[in-house]
Amino acid sequence: MQVYLDLVRKVLDEGVIKPSRTGVDTLSLFSAHYQVDLAAGFPLLTTKKVNFSAVLRELLWYLSGENHIRNLRKHTKIWDAWADENGNLETAYGHYWRHFPSATKDEHGEWQVREIDQIRYVIDTLKTDPNSRRLIVTAWEPGNATGSRLPPCHYTYAFHVADGKLNCHLSQRSGDIALGIPFNLAAYATLTQMIAQECGFGLGRFAHTIVDAHIYMASPESATADYDHVEGLRQQLERKPLPLPQLVIAKKPFDELRFEDFELVGYECHEPIRFKVAV
Repeated sequence: MQVYLDLVRKVLDEGVIKPSRTGVDTLSLFSAHYQVDLAAGFPLLTTKKVNFSAVLRELLWYLSGENHIRNLRKHTKIWDAWADENGNLETAYGHYWRHFPSATKDEHGEWQVREIDQIRYVIDTLKTDPNSRRLIVTAWEPGNATGSRLPPCHYTYAFHVADGKLNCHLSQRSGDIALGIPFNLAAYATLTQMIAQECGFGLGRFAHTIVDAHIYMASPESATADYDHVEGLRQQLERKPLPLPQLVIAKKPFDELRFEDFELVGYECHEPIRFKVAV
């Protein structure tokens, strides 16, 4: 997709060098933004191969609401570096999507905590009040974020309906351009299509704002040279984007959808480019 290549080029051209928590320097750009038209094709990068199976496994794990990776790691190891020895994860996005704690006072003035299924709230509201401007899901819980090893990067998203089409806007505090952003884009495009199908809407646009959009970089003589993403991204800039694939989702209720109910059709891409994740 050209919009992704434009994002890469903008960070390379305008980013400033910043140290990072990982010990690897980055080229960092403040408040990067892009949009894609989901009706024009499923936005999976074609200038390198993206493991859509892992994207889908991760998304379905989010939607399960689990706060551990014991089931997820049967299929992909992408969260292993941040979980404890028992597979528990402090920052399990989906746990907050489906079980967000809400404290309210009862008639006696005592605090009571209940759980909010934010995904169900959004779906139910879209079916009854599609013009609502309160279709928001958050994974950012301040108490968790202050003590978590890796607080949520893509921390909140909102839906919007216009002309019978469902749009989604994702806000992200930190975005790894080479590795994370292609996954985030594909995951939220899938989620938007799932909810649009459940609620009877067409596909609109996906918009994405990244507060700290960054590319990991290192000089050849540096101890962190293996984590350099610059050359791989420059290689992508030389490649011509190919036609986008289509994602076909079985006509089943939202919460009954399983991995085998998704089919990626017509995915053609250039060769993989390997990037090492900075933990």
